[in-house]
Amino acid sequence: MKLKKGDKLNELSLPSVKGKVFKIGDIEGKKALISFYRFAQCPFCNLRIHELTQRYHELEDKLDIVAIFDSPLDHLIHSTKKHNAPFEILADENFKYFKDFDVEQSIWKFFVGSVVNVHRLIKATSKGFIPMKFKGSMLTVPVDILVNEKNVVEQVYYGRSTTDHMSLEEIFKFAKS
Repeated sequence: MKLKKGDKLNELSLPSVKGKVFKIGDIEGKKALISFYRFAQCPFCNLRIHELTQRYHELEDKLDIVAIFDSPLDHLIHSTKKHNAPFEILADENFKYFKDFDVEQSIWKFFVGSVVNVHRLIKATSKGFIPMKFKGSMLTVPVDILVNEKNVVEQVYYGRSTTDHMSLEEIFKFAKS
């Protein structure tokens, strides 16, 4: 089911790269950004994680971030350790929540994202985000979900391409509101 404003997230339980199992109740009481990404070594996804990590201090503990990848946990741990991200990075290798939240797979949106955002691909590769192993789907279209302190959806953004996310400005505005 596609999420919409007012939906409550009651269930989400996935393994974290930090060695624990994350549950949706872990973020109750705080605003949060929950994002669905493609495979662990996706250059666009890793650039986004890098950008969120670099600007995380601006959130002043007002927003939790949860990044969910379509990859096996061991591969995700290896692929994301260079970020030293101060937020949760989770593995949904069975695609359970991707299906539950109607995260799209699209060849056309993969093509559009790769062509339109070639500048971001160049930036990602210059930072060393080069895919060596493709464990997960290249066709996943990102989804960004902003939830309030009661895990109720305030805003949801289904990407227009495999490289499209909600703007950082929109996320930071929500965090500070």
